[in-house]
Amino acid sequence: MIARLIHWSLRNRLLVVMVALLLAGWGAVVARNTPLNALPDLSDVQVIVHATWPGQAPQVMEDQVTYPLTTTMMSVPGATTVRGISMFGESFVYVLFKDRTDLYWARSRVLEYLSQVSSQLPSNVEVALGPDATGVGWIYEYALVDRTGRHDLSQLRAIQDWYLRYALKTVPNVSEVATVGGKVREYQIVLDPDRLRAYGIPLGRIEAAMKGANNEVGGSVIEQGETEYMVRAHGYLKTLADFRAIPLGVGPGGTPITLGDVARIQRGPSLRRGIAELNGDGQVVGGVVVLRFHQNALATLDALHARIQQVQKTLPKGVEIVPTYDQSGLIHRAVTNLGEKLIEELLIVAAVCMLFLFHIRSALVAVVTLPLGILVAFIIMDAQGIDANIMSLGGIAIAIGEMVDAAVVMIENAHRKLEAWRCEHGAEAVLESARRLNLIADAATEVGPALFFSLLILALSFVPILALQGESGRLFSPLAYTKTYAVAVAAALSVTLVPVLMAAFIRGRLRAENANPLNRALTATYRPLLRLVLAAPWPTLGVAVVVLGVSVIPFSRLGSEFMPPLNEGDLMYMPSALPGLSVGKAAQLLQQTDRILKTFPEVQTVFGKAGRAETSTDPAPLDMFETILQLKPQNEWPAGMTQKKLIAEMNAALQIPGLSNIFVQPIRDRINMLSTGLKSPVGVKITGPDLATIAGIGQQVERVVKVVLGTASAFAQRVDGGHYIDIRPDRQAAARYGLNIDDLQRIIRLAVGGEPIGRTVEGLQRFPINLRYPHALRDSASALRILPIVTPSGATVTLGQVADIRFTNGPPMIASEDARPTGFVYIDLQPGRDLGRYVADARRAVAEKVTLPPGYDIHWAGEYQQLQRGVQRLKLIVPFTLLLIFLLLFLIFRDLVSALLILGTLPFALVGGVWLVWLLGENLSIASAVGFIGLTGIASEFGVVMLVYIHHAVNERRAAGRLRNRQELREAIRDGALLRLRPLAMTATVVVAGLLPLFFGQGTGSHMMQTVAAPMVGGMLSAAVLTMLVLPAAYWLIERRHLPAAAQAPVDTPDRKVRHE
Repeated sequence: MIARLIHWSLRNRLLVVMVALLLAGWGAVVARNTPLNALPDLSDVQVIVHATWPGQAPQVMEDQVTYPLTTTMMSVPGATTVRGISMFGESFVYVLFKDRTDLYWARSRVLEYLSQVSSQLPSNVEVALGPDATGVGWIYEYALVDRTGRHDLSQLRAIQDWYLRYALKTVPNVSEVATVGGKVREYQIVLDPDRLRAYGIPLGRIEAAMKGANNEVGGSVIEQGETEYMVRAHGYLKTLADFRAIPLGVGPGGTPITLGDVARIQRGPSLRRGIAELNGDGQVVGGVVVLRFHQNALATLDALHARIQQVQKTLPKGVEIVPTYDQSGLIHRAVTNLGEKLIEELLIVAAVCMLFLFHIRSALVAVVTLPLGILVAFIIMDAQGIDANIMSLGGIAIAIGEMVDAAVVMIENAHRKLEAWRCEHGAEAVLESARRLNLIADAATEVGPALFFSLLILALSFVPILALQGESGRLFSPLAYTKTYAVAVAAALSVTLVPVLMAAFIRGRLRAENANPLNRALTATYRPLLRLVLAAPWPTLGVAVVVLGVSVIPFSRLGSEFMPPLNEGDLMYMPSALPGLSVGKAAQLLQQTDRILKTFPEVQTVFGKAGRAETSTDPAPLDMFETILQLKPQNEWPAGMTQKKLIAEMNAALQIPGLSNIFVQPIRDRINMLSTGLKSPVGVKITGPDLATIAGIGQQVERVVKVVLGTASAFAQRVDGGHYIDIRPDRQAAARYGLNIDDLQRIIRLAVGGEPIGRTVEGLQRFPINLRYPHALRDSASALRILPIVTPSGATVTLGQVADIRFTNGPPMIASEDARPTGFVYIDLQPGRDLGRYVADARRAVAEKVTLPPGYDIHWAGEYQQLQRGVQRLKLIVPFTLLLIFLLLFLIFRDLVSALLILGTLPFALVGGVWLVWLLGENLSIASAVGFIGLTGIASEFGVVMLVYIHHAVNERRAAGRLRNRQELREAIRDGALLRLRPLAMTATVVVAGLLPLFFGQGTGSHMMQTVAAPMVGGMLSAAVLTMLVLPAAYWLIERRHLPAAAQAPVDTPDRKVRHE
């Protein structure tokens, strides 16, 4: 069938060329418009449920809000994990779904189950779905500053909340613009309890009066004089005087009692749970632009930049938007770097073809098919919705050398056919066009079918990678797809366009193979080695087995990790502080650390955040700091400085008591937090029924792992480290004064906690109204004990008379996973310590020294969890890959022995890969495993080329009746291997040379691609040597059984010439 397709293509050359040009034009248009991104979207499908209940403690939120929500969401179809977080006044429930679940289907299912549980929640709890985005979608951050000092933090916050935020939300594919830091202006009604007692006004009456004094309504329409008038009644509170005039009742003499008589009304800042700071210069207002799930980041950022330029012109004088984090730089660096590597590979492959063939037009055949194959791959990428990123472009880059294999071998075979004809008919003979076309057709059909199937092996060898799940599957599936597409297209071109181009370009004077000094050198080197291995096949196999056995030594010393680090160009500093940190202290520590970080010459901007941004994608407590460090370009750094050295110096400069330092890559860390719930590369999850016990176990684990070799820092989350003032009502004492629990809790909720009871409407802006007692009456436990309460009968009692007030400790935040309370131990590793061995050592130490009570579990999580998941999947993928390769080999040769022979050479290909990975000091990772999987396909293809030529030489001798004994078999094997040395050498060289730009590359994404390329480069070097020597020896041992020994073996002399066909 393949031979018929080749002949059909040669008969319809114009049609084939026209189709190729059409595909090239289509592919060029698609490639120009392909969305660009730094990485594939690695985030899990996630739906967020966000509930607010202002002023409530974490335990109250957990018991009454989070627990009912999490237990209900565990029944949502497709949900894999349900995480709950209860914080001060807020509850977050994160529902993670199976891979490939449609996000909007998942959101509709969550809404459906949310309607079932809403009746179980307190009446004043507000529940809503979070944005259709995740924390990984934080693509742009900025600070709003006023260089002139005319605007304070509350005014800047109002500009951000009521103007800038909405202006930026109009950008397509922006899911949310969140605010962080600043001060929200609110109207504060500070009640005077003595006046309340004098007038006999209970607190509930003031709350009701406030809610009835701030509203506007419409009164339909009135027709008058053929004109329609719409009726409206004004009633919004606009000024402080409006507040003071709110009536509360009438005094004894008919004098009205107003709010101004019993309270002081003022404007002030509301309670803050988030702080933003810039460059150590002081607090600012910040903003975070969150990308909608699975959308084009670069296109969104380009539109966002244009929108910011427009909005900047409309801001008040002196107010400026300062970018503090921008993913577009990472995207451009990554894509540009891979694009340059693709161009370098094209040039190197062209140079290799020229070097071996010494014929420019022949080299053009191989070079022309490369860009066409890449462009067609872009067409398929576009149809599948794959954008251009490090991994998808990396798949094409890895395939470059493999894509020209078939063309190279076909071209070389055509050269040989034409050279043979010239030798047979003389240099002066004229080769007619029809005869030349027949020779090219014979050359193509002779090797075309085997080459086509060998390229299919290369293409399909990466298909099992698509079976990877979770983050590793999302990361490497674009690489597997594009590499498969590119090689599959090359396979199709090899039996259609390549023969046509050969007919068009392989003309004129062709130099003989031995005229090329490189070919002569290769032949001179290979001939004695081949003679030696055929003379001593068993020692040859013995040496190969020894080499394979010795390779166990470096393999046993390789560490393991989930993924090699990706240098994103920016850093994030995420120290952990002890819980119970006040807002003022958090602001002080944040400014202190930012000021230190800004002193490093490599740092461009420092944007620090303590607490959370106003988004459900950021459930950070006040004691969690996240500082984004925008770094200058590497060429502006001091000589010899690397990111590892920079992190080490920063860590040494930031030894601040109470802070445990962690430095991470921004995107990498947000992926970890989303997928595993941890902010550190590795950590421990402790689950059980009691938070105090979890805290004790966590601190034991912290002490144990701190002394494990490779620990940079370890910090156990203090799940019971919050500070509380507990108010326990005395029911009997309260009943004597006519007070029930609700009356007391209203006092605590409103007067002490200061609950918002409404909002003002001031044009487009809205500001909260807060009701509470004076600060002096609620700033300590002793003050709370004498807090006056007006009873329903008008009598006055103190809070201490009806309740017990004491200091206690409790949870500052409650985390749960699948409705079980959870504590975390965050662990950061020292550079150079591999993840797999570290966790093995740490697990052993924890198992020996930490005893778990019944009902409690320890789980190692973070990147280690992803590594284990990937390893388990690879245990299924690798055997399936080998089986797939074996089936394709059998289809090529229709011979079980030949298929097993090539499959048996694969371990020798792995030898070079193992040694090179070890020499580079790299660890085994999912990325390197992908490289080894790809290597099996390349090595198989190389063995196919070798075996096809040996088979051809043996069959030719058998047909001529010159395969009568073992000596003639040895000569046939030597002819097949030696006479076909040039295509074999070209095949290996173009593959290795095509990978060299990736292997030696620098820049964003290069380390990831180097990790994938290293096993392939090292493996191809060993495969080229071992397969060219071991495979002929093994073939000789297998085939010689069918022939008798020679009666008299002819003598081989060193100058014996091998004949040309």
